[in-house]
Amino acid sequence: MRVTQSMLSGNMLRNLNNSYGKMSKLQDQLASGSKINRPSDDPVIAVKGMGYRRDLAKVEQYTRNMITASSWLDSTDESLNQVGEQMKRVRELVVQAANDTNTPEDREKMKMEIDQIRQQIQDVGNTNIDGSYIFSGTRTNEPLFTGGTLNQNVNADGVNIEIFDGIQIPVNTPGKDLFKNIDDMMGKISNLLGDPTKTGKEIGDMLGGVSSSSTSDDITTMHNKVLEAQADIGARQNRVEMMENRLGIREVNVTKQLRDNESVDYAKAITEMVTHESIHQAALSVGAKIIQQTLVDFIR
Repeated sequence: MRVTQSMLSGNMLRNLNNSYGKMSKLQDQLASGSKINRPSDDPVIAVKGMGYRRDLAKVEQYTRNMITASSWLDSTDESLNQVGEQMKRVRELVVQAANDTNTPEDREKMKMEIDQIRQQIQDVGNTNIDGSYIFSGTRTNEPLFTGGTLNQNVNADGVNIEIFDGIQIPVNTPGKDLFKNIDDMMGKISNLLGDPTKTGKEIGDMLGGVSSSSTSDDITTMHNKVLEAQADIGARQNRVEMMENRLGIREVNVTKQLRDNESVDYAKAITEMVTHESIHQAALSVGAKIIQQTLVDFIR
């Protein structure tokens, strides 16, 4: 096959263009710090990068969910702690009222305080976080108590939040039964104090425990139920903390994988850049010799 001058010139220009393209790609990598600047540069790396970014987005969403879960659990724990403190005061008042030496005026004063505590516990039952009533089950848009009585629309269903792939945790403590029983107990104590025919023993029976004729709605029983609910919340808080640590570890791992997948190896890229520059200079030098003078060069 006859090799012409135009063929040599064409090959030279094509090789020079390829050399420019390789150096341009290396310059882009060094400038951006990434192996690819468009998916077509390396589809495999691009697809892997999309997967890693999707994982990071999920970690970010789960982190936001975790913040919400912690807010609900912390608020519930604090609310029940307030109820527990009020129950201690109720116990003190009942112990005091169980003495038959109290006058009707004394009992009336105790009754007034009991009624105020009852109202306070109802207010706690209506605790609202960012527009959601945390003790109303899944009816989070409705308060647990309306007009001093239990809202019959609320339920005892759990509100679940996804905190990891396929892992959900209940973040609320349905208060329909718990607060109803406490409210009924408070009403019963108030009625006993308001009835002059009731003896100190009958009032004292509301204390519960081994020293009295305990019932299912006595103070000891109700207080224990509050403590049990708090213990359950504490267990869930511990689980949320463990999941937060797990999410943190996952974020670090995925970020490292993303970096390893896309970040350019500067030492390697610079070495390749220097090599391609040397090759390009050599190609330019050889090309100058290939392009010989023609008759046109002499017509001046």
